[in-house]
Amino acid sequence: MAKNRPLQPARTAFTRTRRTDAAPHSGRRSNIQHAASLVRAVRVIHLFSLVCYYIPTMSITEAILRVREQIENARARSGRSGEEVRLCAVSKFHGAPAVEEAYDAGQRLFGESRIQEASGKFAGLKKTRPDMQAHLIGGLQRNKAKAAISLFDCIQSVDRDALIDELGKLTQERGAECAKQAILLEMHTAEASKSGFPDVDALCRAAEKALAYPGLALSGLMTMAPFTNDEKAVRRAFRVVVSARNMLEARFPGHWHCLSMGMSNDFEIAIEEGATLVRVGTAIFGERNR
Repeated sequence: MAKNRPLQPARTAFTRTRRTDAAPHSGRRSNIQHAASLVRAVRVIHLFSLVCYYIPTMSITEAILRVREQIENARARSGRSGEEVRLCAVSKFHGAPAVEEAYDAGQRLFGESRIQEASGKFAGLKKTRPDMQAHLIGGLQRNKAKAAISLFDCIQSVDRDALIDELGKLTQERGAECAKQAILLEMHTAEASKSGFPDVDALCRAAEKALAYPGLALSGLMTMAPFTNDEKAVRRAFRVVVSARNMLEARFPGHWHCLSMGMSNDFEIAIEEGATLVRVGTAIFGERNR
């Protein structure tokens, strides 16, 4: 009876031709070693991709120049070459060094969403840079309103009547010798989770309330468009705000020069639709450092 032959390892993409004088298990070891080499190579490639992802592709100065060029191009496309569009560099979650670099590049207006973070960042910066401005663009609780008016040149996110009353009373308490507190009324045009006045009627009531306080300087509207790739939906949201501004101007003339709309993902569309101020963060400072 013939002797049974030992089973041969199945040939795969990793299998080399076994030498006749090799040990019985050398082919298997070769396969394992080759697979391990592939794993190490994949890990190196993955690490390299991570490093490349987190290395900024351009400096803050270069990013600001690029954004300003995009603003100018959007103005030209919309036939608004003679009308100013201000850039608000949203520096939330980025430290003072990033703000200083942007300032050195000529940027003067910055946006923040948290009182505590902004206070630690701008209290010192503004002492040595009197032309630096900070706007509050995030939600404001009434118990933090006093801190807000002592720090921010403008509060863009005034989204309810109770907040108008709180800010108005605080400006009365600090006296007529202090500069008026600039505010924008926030109009809701985005997802249900976002805040803001829902329609023109609510904005009219809010405007009447704000104008009754001599310490408040009503200066325009702000909105956040839906976060979507649907350009038609974004344009529709911006057009609703422009229409509301026009109606408010007819009823309360002289208080609506600022139309703050558009962020990193849609500021060019916002300019084409009539924005006079855009809020750009990621396109300047990169991803946020939470």
